[in-house]
Amino acid sequence: MQRKFIYLINPISGTKNKEALLKLIEKKTVLQKIPFQILPTNKQGNYQYLVQKIAEEKITDIIICGGDGTINQVASALLHVKINIGIIPMGSGNGLAFAAGIKKNPYKALDIIFAGKSMAIDSFYINKKFSCMLCGLGFDAQVAHDFAQQPSRGLSTYIQQTVKNFFKAKAYPFTIEINNSTLHTDAFFISIANSNQFGNHVTIAPKASLSDGLLDIVVVNKMSKIKMIYTVLKQIRIGKVKAFAATHQKNKPIRYFQTKKMIIHNPALAPLHIDGDPAKTSKHFEIEVIEKAFRLLQPL
Repeated sequence: MQRKFIYLINPISGTKNKEALLKLIEKKTVLQKIPFQILPTNKQGNYQYLVQKIAEEKITDIIICGGDGTINQVASALLHVKINIGIIPMGSGNGLAFAAGIKKNPYKALDIIFAGKSMAIDSFYINKKFSCMLCGLGFDAQVAHDFAQQPSRGLSTYIQQTVKNFFKAKAYPFTIEINNSTLHTDAFFISIANSNQFGNHVTIAPKASLSDGLLDIVVVNKMSKIKMIYTVLKQIRIGKVKAFAATHQKNKPIRYFQTKKMIIHNPALAPLHIDGDPAKTSKHFEIEVIEKAFRLLQPL
């Protein structure tokens, strides 16, 4: 079957990097003899029009030149549509791409796309809102909210906002219903992960798999901030904490669970992010995995 591509690229032009990427895409795709179109992303995040376009024009692959936020919007619109989704990472974190082994170098990312090997990966709903890789409540979500307000993005800005928020971080009360257990805790943050990382190769749930039908839940409980630095860095570096039943982790600084669904009560309205973008919080969250949500082009 003849492959047909749509590349989705941010329309803001004028940068050398953007012009170079367009030229690279055109050159390499022509050499592959693959018909393609280049379409702009949109601020509204509305990609429902692609469903009809894919069917009418027999499009086989949608290639997203962007970050996790754009991937979220496109994948949500194309849930269970018969299509391959590829990524040329251009975001500030690129968590899903890096979790799948997709390189930030556009030459290498295109090679993975042209190889055409795809695998169905999971996603999840949080209060019926779609997430393709990671949600967070608390400290990391506040960082995401503040990061979104900055005039310039990038790793250095993210680190700056993380340090700034660390000194004023507070623990929030949560009640978590998971795997037939209920736990009450004060926590700096909770991560609900399908991907194994925040982005920029910083892993928060090293055991997480994109396609195991499970979500990995990391709860960083209230502790001294000095201890939190040590504990979280240990989790990021070596994934020391293992997944256990809730009743076996009462006194652990970090609790780590795997589940298909859960409920989180959030009475103090800890802030929320979805795939790195700030989102409206709630006092009650119902979270459930979506198995085999979409097919992702990746090295297999």
